[in-house]
Amino acid sequence: MSIIISMETLARFIQKKRDNLGLSPKGLAMASNLPLETIEDIESGKDLFLSVTVRQNLAKILKCSPDEIKKLEKDYTNHTVSEEVIESLKELILNEAGGLKCPVCGAPLITRIQKLYDLEDNLMLHPKAHCTKCSFQIHS
Repeated sequence: MSIIISMETLARFIQKKRDNLGLSPKGLAMASNLPLETIEDIESGKDLFLSVTVRQNLAKILKCSPDEIKKLEKDYTNHTVSEEVIESLKELILNEAGGLKCPVCGAPLITRIQKLYDLEDNLMLHPKAHCTKCSFQIHS
């Protein structure tokens, strides 16, 4: 008797739902009012944790519940890094500082600024980062 374990990831789940609806990544981005870069980052596995707004927008278009998406997310809490360090890194990212290092292991951080719009069409900038070696990430 063999047991098959499903290793459903957030990236695979979003891709599969999108494909089943016949949408391209660009089509999903347009329908969900999200930047194409956000869809690409989710589907490539770069984004492992989504904001409530992104999760709700995707769930509406992909015809699933936000909880189905949330259960596949990876929320790495950074217990070893102080909130002051996290906030400092966020400011540096928003100021487009380069060469940032992971506060946990010292490896390079991959950073970006996610641009989203709220319900009143105001631009909101969210600094994001993930380590190239360990599980450290900033996702807000």
